[in-house]
Amino acid sequence: MQQAVDFLDESKALCALLTPLSEAEFEASTQFKGWTINNIIRHLHVWNIAVDLSLRDKAAFGAFVAEMMAGVRGGKLPEFEVSYLDGLSGHALRNAWIERAKATAAAFAATDPKLRLKWVGPDMSALSSITARLMETWAHGQAVYDALGVERQDTDRIGNIVRLGVNTWGFTWKNRRLEPPGEMPRVRLSAPSGAVWEYGAPSESIMISGSATEFCQVVTQCRNIADTALEVTGEVAHQWMGIAQCFAGPPQDPPAKGSRHRADRGV
Repeated sequence: MQQAVDFLDESKALCALLTPLSEAEFEASTQFKGWTINNIIRHLHVWNIAVDLSLRDKAAFGAFVAEMMAGVRGGKLPEFEVSYLDGLSGHALRNAWIERAKATAAAFAATDPKLRLKWVGPDMSALSSITARLMETWAHGQAVYDALGVERQDTDRIGNIVRLGVNTWGFTWKNRRLEPPGEMPRVRLSAPSGAVWEYGAPSESIMISGSATEFCQVVTQCRNIADTALEVTGEVAHQWMGIAQCFAGPPQDPPAKGSRHRADRGV
C-alpha cells in the first residue's frame, strides 16, 4: 500500500525535525491543548503500537484496549500514555517511536488493503487504518512544527488527508446528529506539486478553493478556517468548514481563531 510508504515518510520528516532538539526542548508546550512535544510523540507512538497490534495480534490488541479504557477512566489520555510507556521521553522516545513506525509501515505495506481490523471504534480496513495513522502523524505533527516556528514543506502525500476530508463530509454532520444539507460543496485545491485536485459536483456558487495544505489543516482541526486563505463560497460550504472533522470520535470544535499558528522564533 502506498499509504504505508506515505505514513513512514511523514513520520521520518517529523523525526528529522526532532533530531536537533535538546532533551529539555521535548518538554516545550504546544498550542494543542498545552501538550508538550513529548506528549505528542508519546501519543503517536502508543497508537502506532495499537494499530500494529490490531494487525499482528488480536488478543494483544484486545488487552491493550482494556488497559487503555481502565487507564483513562476518570483521568486523561496523556497520563495513560506516560504510564503505558513507563515515562519514555526525549530522544529515547523519538527513537522508539520511529523504529515502531518503520515496523508498522513494513507490516501494512505487505497486507491486503481490504483486510478488516479491530479498532477502538468500528472495525476498519487495513487501508483505512494506516491512512488514519498518516493523518494523525501529520495533524499532531503540525503542533510540533508550529511550536518550533518551522513552516512544513508538504508533499503530495497529503492527498490522502484531502481524500479523508472529502470522504468525511457526511460523517461531520451525522457525528453531530445533523443531516448533511445536500450535496458536498465543490472542492478545488492546489497540491504542493502544483497539481489541481477537484472533488464534488461542478459549482461556482458552493465551493471551497485554495491550498490543499490549508484544507488539510481545517479538516484535521489544526487551524480555524478564519486563519487560512481558503476561498469559501456559499452558506453550506461555510457551515462545513466551521465544523469539519476528518478524525473519528465525538464531535470536536475547531480551535478558536488565532489560537493555532506558527510561532515567531525571531529567526
